[in-house]
Amino acid sequence: MINRNISSKLIGLTKQVPVVTVIGPRQSGKTTLVKNSFPEYNYVNLEDPVNRMFAKEDYKGFFETYKEPLIIDEVQRVPELLSVIQVMVDEDRGKNGRFILTGSHQPSLQRGIAQSLAGRTSILTLLPLSMNELAEEGLLEGLSTDKLLLKGFMPELYKEGSREPIVYYRDYLNTYVEKDLREMLEIKNLDKFLRFLTLLAGRVGQVVNLSAMSGEVGVSSTTLSEWLSVLEASYIVYRLKPYFSNITKQQIKSPKIYFTEIGLASYLLGIETENQINRDPLRGNLFENLIVSEVLKSRLNQNKNPNIYYMRTAKGVEVDLIVKKENKLYPFEIKTSMTPNKSFSRHLLSFVEAEENALKPRIIYTGQSYPQFGGVEYVNYKDFKKFLDD
Repeated sequence: MINRNISSKLIGLTKQVPVVTVIGPRQSGKTTLVKNSFPEYNYVNLEDPVNRMFAKEDYKGFFETYKEPLIIDEVQRVPELLSVIQVMVDEDRGKNGRFILTGSHQPSLQRGIAQSLAGRTSILTLLPLSMNELAEEGLLEGLSTDKLLLKGFMPELYKEGSREPIVYYRDYLNTYVEKDLREMLEIKNLDKFLRFLTLLAGRVGQVVNLSAMSGEVGVSSTTLSEWLSVLEASYIVYRLKPYFSNITKQQIKSPKIYFTEIGLASYLLGIETENQINRDPLRGNLFENLIVSEVLKSRLNQNKNPNIYYMRTAKGVEVDLIVKKENKLYPFEIKTSMTPNKSFSRHLLSFVEAEENALKPRIIYTGQSYPQFGGVEYVNYKDFKKFLDD
């Protein structure tokens, strides 16, 4: 099993609150994480129809059968249990680590938590594997950039005898559509939704114009906005918000779209081989997606708010990624190039000059790391410690 960086936060929280909730996309490793972190806990999975019916029809008998400390997997399947857990927790507020809940559907689970478990639970978000986690297991060194973009970071793909990425992501997409999507959204034309998802994959790292896309998909921009919200809520995509800078008020104010799992984006683009991805015109966008998702994972694995942004002005000044830590701004330019170029640093230096709290401008790229070149630091993307930890 690959050790997950978030595990120490999970273990620590069980000593501080009665309930810990782990949310995240399907197959990101939530069940494995909680079961391996707490082998002494009882366990029940509400994906099982029998368990689900038992919990719905006889919750008292359910909790007599599955005694605490208890892991309840896919708790969003029976949201009524959250109110019952609230009552049980309130009977003894001094006891922590009683329940660990997992869930894949953020909307329903978040609503239930807000209504029933506010002040009684802490929430952790687990995304797919990070480069840091792969490196700690010795699995990163042999993976080329193109292999990472093609394979992605789903835990199952790093098990012996796993499916090929193209087969895995086809099955993953079918599971998402059949189980999650139908529960969260009534879609009359599934083909149009899948076309929208594919079009989003072709726009990774870009500002998405839903009004323009509505004509391509054949539905209203209002519907597309609803679909996009569902995709974000179920961790398929992530919206990177703009940072409002002192440089100018004339900024692009719409978010950029990235996929939480880069392998799924590559699959949706019809990419099947490393050679194909190497020649694809969107390779740079996919690489940028990889870096943004790695920073996002790092922040969430530390149980911190993402606080990541981008900036683009109407005059063309652009910073690919800005990480805000303790009121300090760390700007990044992301390039697939293996060779430093002074032109890469122009926008970063403009940003640092305009923002008094900005420091350590860095180029994340595929070449050798250099402490200083053209006024900025160049960092190879696999030297993640240099740009994830300050």
